[in-house]
Amino acid sequence: MDSISGETVDQQAYVTRFLLDHTAAPLAGDTFLRGVLPVRNSVRIVTGAAGAVAAHELVAYELPLSDEAGEPVTAPLVLGWVRTLVDGAFPRTDATVMGIPLALVDTSSLEPADPTRTDQALRVLRTLGRPFVDSPPSPALCGFLFTGRDGLRLYVAVPGDVGPVIAVDVRLTGALTALLAALPSLVEEEERRVPDPSDPHCVRAVDLTDW
Repeated sequence: MDSISGETVDQQAYVTRFLLDHTAAPLAGDTFLRGVLPVRNSVRIVTGAAGAVAAHELVAYELPLSDEAGEPVTAPLVLGWVRTLVDGAFPRTDATVMGIPLALVDTSSLEPADPTRTDQALRVLRTLGRPFVDSPPSPALCGFLFTGRDGLRLYVAVPGDVGPVIAVDVRLTGALTALLAALPSLVEEEERRVPDPSDPHCVRAVDLTDW
């Protein structure tokens, strides 16, 4: 993948954190968030039914991270765009990414859905329960993708590296507390990193499914 600037990493991490609730609560109707894939200057939002993991069950929308004036877009705006998209017909496209149908979205004329009352309540609760801090989590979580009933691929930006995103495969069962505590140091180990030509969203991949 192309190098991603620190500013883009920060915004991808911000969008990812903001949207996480929609892995459990639908975006609209019966459509849930199934992944956030980081790419240069944009973000790919992967949607599907609850529990969907097969590529043909998913849909991805590529959205810009800045507006026409070059200003960063907000995570609530990204959510509004995605809701409008999943409520309508999927745009005709022949593009795919990792086998997932991919729509490159022109947001210049896309009207975002209005925030719901639940969105407004979550805004209050997030502000009080997850206040902004000067030092965000490290490594920064820039995206994720459900890869199976028991699998999750995490996209993390490793401190000290110049813009690369590392994909980390983990199992959702097992000693998660120990894994999460060890993950920052494990992804720093160069010998664990291997190329993954099937995934354009990372420069290297780390397999921790058997850790």
